[in-house]
Amino acid sequence: MFSPPNCTIIPSSAPSDAGIAGAGVLISSSLTATIALLLSASLILQSTLFPHSTTSRPSTIRRKLLASYSDQQILIGITLQSLGLARSSHIIPYHFFIIWMLSLLSMATHNATLLALVQDFKRDWVLRWMRQGLMFVNLALSCVYGVVVLEGKRKGWAGTLPVGCIWAANSVSGVEGEEKKVAGGLDYVGTIVTIAGNVVVFGLATWYLQSRRQKWYRIVQLVGMLLMMGIAVGAAVRVFLLSQAFGKPDVQLSDEGEKQLGFGSLLGLLMMALPIISIIEIKRGDIVVAPPLRDDVSDDEKPLV
Repeated sequence: MFSPPNCTIIPSSAPSDAGIAGAGVLISSSLTATIALLLSASLILQSTLFPHSTTSRPSTIRRKLLASYSDQQILIGITLQSLGLARSSHIIPYHFFIIWMLSLLSMATHNATLLALVQDFKRDWVLRWMRQGLMFVNLALSCVYGVVVLEGKRKGWAGTLPVGCIWAANSVSGVEGEEKKVAGGLDYVGTIVTIAGNVVVFGLATWYLQSRRQKWYRIVQLVGMLLMMGIAVGAAVRVFLLSQAFGKPDVQLSDEGEKQLGFGSLLGLLMMALPIISIIEIKRGDIVVAPPLRDDVSDDEKPLV
């Protein structure tokens, strides 16, 4: 995993990796994000259109299910990015970019959950700072990915060479007989805007999570929800169009393994059923979940634990 990359020969094709860009991975990630975004939107719309319904109908099950799916998304995003960096000497830019887009999808999902469940997170300082730490780790990894992608576009990387070769002076420029692929200005701007947008969104999310006195609470919720849904849809569409399983990759792959639903891919789909166990336990009374706090309750009135 940590062996140095071979940057002396540019192969004509690269092997597929169903663990990163397989059909099951993409379907499970997109379905989980879709469910979490819909749950977030439903909670925000309920509290906006029917502000007193949170007392009579606290939506305990939806909140618990949303928190579970959101935690699953951000942990998968961090894990994928960490493994991608650890395998940078073997992974090709095509898979590296898909990991980056999946991390943006997980970030948007978690931020949408934050918009809907911020009062629940503020109830417990441990949950609040735990999510703050996960958000920072996800941001740091995403910025690293963005810098690598930007450097690759600047040099004009060879798509079948490992990502680790991007930092080699004469590797990604190509060899004799190979055409150098240098990105245009729009690619530069898009990558830089994405990196800067991640930093700005992290700053706004931190303010939203930690601020004791929030103005324009409903406006921030509605505008932020629309923004996160836009980011999630954009990242998902980009991944599906680029993937071998559902679209056309920008690199020649030596096999079609990413189109198959293997054991690992099916396992990711089955993991989506785990939060449902919590619903059954809540319904049976085995788990007691505190009702949500009203949005108009000040932080001084909220319990510390």
